[in-house]
Amino acid sequence: MARILILSTATDVLGDTGNPTGVWYEELASPYYAFLDAGHDVTLVTLGGKPIPIDPNSDVSGEDAPASVTRFRADAEATALLHNPGRLEDEDVTAYDALYIPGGHGAMFDLAESALAANVIGKAWDSGKIVASVCHGPAAFAKVVDANGDSIVKGRKVTAFTNSEEEAVGLVEAVPFLLETKLRELGAKFDGVDNWQPHAVADGRLVTGQNPASSEDAAKKVLALL
Repeated sequence: MARILILSTATDVLGDTGNPTGVWYEELASPYYAFLDAGHDVTLVTLGGKPIPIDPNSDVSGEDAPASVTRFRADAEATALLHNPGRLEDEDVTAYDALYIPGGHGAMFDLAESALAANVIGKAWDSGKIVASVCHGPAAFAKVVDANGDSIVKGRKVTAFTNSEEEAVGLVEAVPFLLETKLRELGAKFDGVDNWQPHAVADGRLVTGQNPASSEDAAKKVLALL
């Protein structure tokens, strides 16, 4: 059994727009159950242990809902974690085998700006752990450097929510930066596909997924590395 730490955004407002945001439900739920169903131990945390808001655009039900979201919504133990996650500050990331960061636009604000999150991710990387993220989650890599002072994405093949996808959802002006552009500036070998298509890549211990539809594939790559 491996131990996996999931670090979620706790930001519930999309910048200056006043519109609600948060974590994208599928990007949390699909890997959460992929890891649990494989027999691993999962711990869910945020900065300061703040509650995890669900982006309302991802809180779908009925036939349109991903199976993992329907399952999560009906899981009292899982939904309790949304209201009372652990505190990242209380965790020793080196005691885990993998760190996974789901997306949702919220990550562009708290996780991208947090020196604490950057330090924890860098420590996970330097200690040989698997580091994985999907969609807007790689915004958390913006300030992360390794022991040599280099960005952990420098020279590595990564993917994330593309500029084209950001344009398609009409939020280019709402986000603090375009994630694809930022990753390229940090020296990443950005690898994107057509909008909304499932796409996950692993470059060594670094696993990234492009969009919500890539969550399950990214989780499978993490499980393969474990």
